Amino acid sequence: MTCIALPAAFAAALLAIASAAQAQNALPDSENGRYTFSQSGAEIMRLDGRTGQVSVCSKREVGWSCMAVPDERAALETEIARLQRENVVLKREMMARGIALPGDIKEPQAHLPKRDDALKLPSDEELDRVTAFVEKLWRRLVDMVQTMQKEKEPEKKS
Repeated sequence: MTCIALPAAFAAALLAIASAAQAQNALPDSENGRYTFSQSGAEIMRLDGRTGQVSVCSKREVGWSCMAVPDERAALETEIARLQRENVVLKREMMARGIALPGDIKEPQAHLPKRDDALKLPSDEELDRVTAFVEKLWRRLVDMVQTMQKEKEPEKKS
């Protein structure tokens, strides 16, 4: 019986080694279908199905490493929004100086906020409320730490 058990144990060990080797060479885990992978030369492009983030993954000595690809769309949308705000400000300045807008350009859109460069400081009452809140929060935090220290002291004596 030991003759049969030995080859079976040997086969099981070989199977475990083969599985481990195959797992090391396999693609990164897709986490239940969250990620979609596409081969791109020696690297793999990973698309996160939940967030839309794209990453470039490459095989390293210790496993897979993925680096997020910069989101150009977000940068472009930020720049477009900045230019739109700047355009509205320029149109308002032209109209305030009595300069007519060119033929096909309409008045600035009302839904964009008017830029106000005046610095608005909080009132003394608002500062007092914030100060009282921070003091109360600090006291609670100190009380919690003291309570935790008192609870730990009997454990140290035991």
